[in-house]
Amino acid sequence: MRWRGVACACACAAALGAGVAAQTIQINGAGATLPFPLYSKWFTEYHKLHPEIQINYQSIGSGGGIRQIQAQTVFFGATDGPMTDRQLQAVPGRILHLPTNLGAVVLIYNIPGVSAELRFSGPVLADIFLGKITKWNDIAIVRLNPGVSLPGLDITVAHRADGSGTTYIWADYLSKVSPEWQSRVGVYTSVNWPTGIGGRGTEGVAGLVSQVPGSIGYVELIYALQNNMSYGSIQNLEGEFVKASIESVTAAAAAAAARMPGDFRVSITNAAGRGVYPISSFTWLLLYEDATNKLQSRIMVDFLKWALTDGQMYCAVLGYAPLPDSVVQLELSALAAVKTS
Repeated sequence: MRWRGVACACACAAALGAGVAAQTIQINGAGATLPFPLYSKWFTEYHKLHPEIQINYQSIGSGGGIRQIQAQTVFFGATDGPMTDRQLQAVPGRILHLPTNLGAVVLIYNIPGVSAELRFSGPVLADIFLGKITKWNDIAIVRLNPGVSLPGLDITVAHRADGSGTTYIWADYLSKVSPEWQSRVGVYTSVNWPTGIGGRGTEGVAGLVSQVPGSIGYVELIYALQNNMSYGSIQNLEGEFVKASIESVTAAAAAAAARMPGDFRVSITNAAGRGVYPISSFTWLLLYEDATNKLQSRIMVDFLKWALTDGQMYCAVLGYAPLPDSVVQLELSALAAVKTS
């Protein structure tokens, strides 16, 4: 159940205490690009409720966010791909993974003379990104798109050159639909690409696709929506060709909510169910359970309680799917573990 705005504002003020109001508090974070528009909105709205608190966030990619929270150069991190067990074992304290919203990764392409929305299957995408399918008129692509005249143009793969949660989601999906991808490339925020050219950040990949005829790449759904970019439909486990939308991403999260692990590190790519968009994911905020600065911990806990409740109303208008209520309740309980005094 979502809190009402006035009640939330009052609860926030009470939770933070009078001591915070007497000083200006700045909290720094960094990480994933996928949730950046939503996080920016959240931090702005929270600042309106608490003018004495300024939360700053650098959108540097999930890999950078993980590295910075490991090094404790920021107070919180953000990632679209959960930290590995090895990464968690290497940090000086327990880090909580807290899902904040749901997003998706979509396929963009530049084929001169082709304006149709193309359809792709997982195995075909894997073979393209493995460098095994190299022409747009390959029979495997043609069969999925009857009636579309595809040219014999070379395919140029565009991918992220930096550590990226978007790459993690993409690679996670390809690993589930292609044993060869799983064995040759695997699932990481940064991978050894079998083919293609790299661009830094989402803007870099989008720029390459727009500039190079015959190119194909992947970006966050919110980026495609904000920039009016067309993107393809992907075949899900039910055999449906589904376009990414708030509804199809929400459908992907429905099954995961019932089997959410205690640490919230769960993959929902290639999820079962009708209407599911198969390249969907949670995105996580990373927070130390027992940080040295207890005042900032107390503020971040309060901020997260607001973001997980009132803040969810900003998701849909910005192109994100809100969290299932059952996940929100689990997270509100998990926040009790954060040491604030």
